[in-house]
Amino acid sequence: MHATLNIAVKAARRAATIINRASTQLDLLTVQSKSPNDFVTEVDRAAEQAIIEVLRDAFPGHSILAEESGESGPANGQQSEFTWIIDPLDGTTNFIHGFPQYAVSIAQTKNGVLEHAVVYDPNTNELFTASRGSGAFLNDRRIRVSRRNRLSEALIGTGFPYRQFDNVDAYLGMFKELTQKTAGIRRPGAAALDLAYVAAGRFDGFWEMGLSPWDMAAGALLIQEAGGLISDLSGEASYLTTGNVVAGSPKIFGQLLPIIQAWRPANQQA
Repeated sequence: MHATLNIAVKAARRAATIINRASTQLDLLTVQSKSPNDFVTEVDRAAEQAIIEVLRDAFPGHSILAEESGESGPANGQQSEFTWIIDPLDGTTNFIHGFPQYAVSIAQTKNGVLEHAVVYDPNTNELFTASRGSGAFLNDRRIRVSRRNRLSEALIGTGFPYRQFDNVDAYLGMFKELTQKTAGIRRPGAAALDLAYVAAGRFDGFWEMGLSPWDMAAGALLIQEAGGLISDLSGEASYLTTGNVVAGSPKIFGQLLPIIQAWRPANQQA
């Protein structure tokens, strides 16, 4: 494992310790609403701080983009080609309800290109990792996207709109058509894990609109290194910017993307 990735794994496990401890006392949590259906707890903030402390200690010259604390430059105040993209607890709504589908997500970019990725599930102790050009792994076992060729046999993951509802009709059109053309659709509620599941072949494909970079960055590299494809709604690579993502094994991606594109609203052309 790359030395930089080792540090990211250490940070993810440090955050998971905080999350696991809090999961046994959910009734004591203070929950705040950042926006409708978008929640944050002191656990999110504590886990994020733990991650940042580990990364800052090892890489004081790197920038950070984190869900709760936002952007911060290097400790030395200079520009950096490296940025860490952090979601300390992806699936907060699941977490506060005791629904065991959430994860820590950490990715690193170099000049905007994804280099390293960690998605860690504290409930199952499943550690998904990837470094550019070195493959994707689940607990040290190499993983690949699924080999299914037909959309009619595919299990597809998705995320329902929960922040903005302007495009809900378009989404429901996608959902209706894909419900009829696939083996099934699942919505577990943690995009980082959903993307990791695509990389591991558990999902054959995935789509969602309105995500943030920290929801997708680590999972995107996992999919790429596992032999899959990932894009925005136009089939381009700007998903971290647009927040719209379609992913899957090559054969399923090729069948999934046109259906999503046919239903995409005018204001979501990417």
